[in-house]
Amino acid sequence: MHVLNEWTNLACKELGLDPAQVDRDKILDLTKEVAHNVARPAAPLTAYLVGLAQGSGTASEDAVERIVALAKNWGQATEETLTDS
Repeated sequence: MHVLNEWTNLACKELGLDPAQVDRDKILDLTKEVAHNVARPAAPLTAYLVGLAQGSGTASEDAVERIVALAKNWGQATEETLTDS
């Protein structure tokens, strides 16, 4: 995790963010669930989308948890979407 800590700190510095405000484990859990339950390329895209929503102020406090739940229930969610016509 040493490299991950260094990378996080340097990336935060470059982006003008406070590394103390980054919940690394929460984001890693998010990307793990999306990668395993939806598709691997969806993981970084989802992290980016959550970041955009957070930055624009449209993400709720529980946005990450809601997206993790959506990923865990991906099969059911897509089934329901396909039958809602």
